[in-house]
Amino acid sequence: MRVTFDRFTFDSERRELLQGTQPVHLGPKAFTLLEVLIGGSPRAFSKKELYERIWPDTFVDESNLPGLVNELRGALGDRARKPRFIRTVHGFGYAFRGELKSDDRGAPAAFVFFRGRELPLREGVNTLGRDPSADVQIEDDTVSRKHATITLNAGSATIEDLASKNGTFLDGVQLHGSFPLNDRQTIVLGDASLVFRRSRSRGSTVTVSRSRR
Repeated sequence: MRVTFDRFTFDSERRELLQGTQPVHLGPKAFTLLEVLIGGSPRAFSKKELYERIWPDTFVDESNLPGLVNELRGALGDRARKPRFIRTVHGFGYAFRGELKSDDRGAPAAFVFFRGRELPLREGVNTLGRDPSADVQIEDDTVSRKHATITLNAGSATIEDLASKNGTFLDGVQLHGSFPLNDRQTIVLGDASLVFRRSRSRGSTVTVSRSRR
């Protein structure tokens, strides 16, 4: 996802926020918060949902989220009393209120959605796994370091398990070998559930829950 708002450019694939041409420093959690809010704009996210998105399966102090919001506002030059970008929904949560413009330069060929995040796929072979060197990193303890591949070629897509410990499933069927992959199919790596999309649906988000088998 690459979008612009005001004088900023947000690029989720490159994991960067630019003000003009200058990088804006954001901690990893503050970047994820901005990614979630932009990805779901203009809807408001409850505090509970944001905690689940940013700190999945982890108990954290209730002051952590307001601290991240303050970090984000500081980086954007935003103010709580007269917000331009981050709106507080009192008694509920937060929302992104800036005007977004998509920037499709170098647009990905397809995506997988994981825990509310849009992870881009390129033409050719994309390795999915827990390892930081994977093309698409899936942060889940049940996912192997190099778990599976998704190959995109001339409009077609295939998925293949890489002899993973906990298996790869497509719409509930365990994979052995290479299988065709179609739009909106559900992929499960270990216990991590993803949705494959051939293209982005503007203004929409896909909520992906943890699989229970």
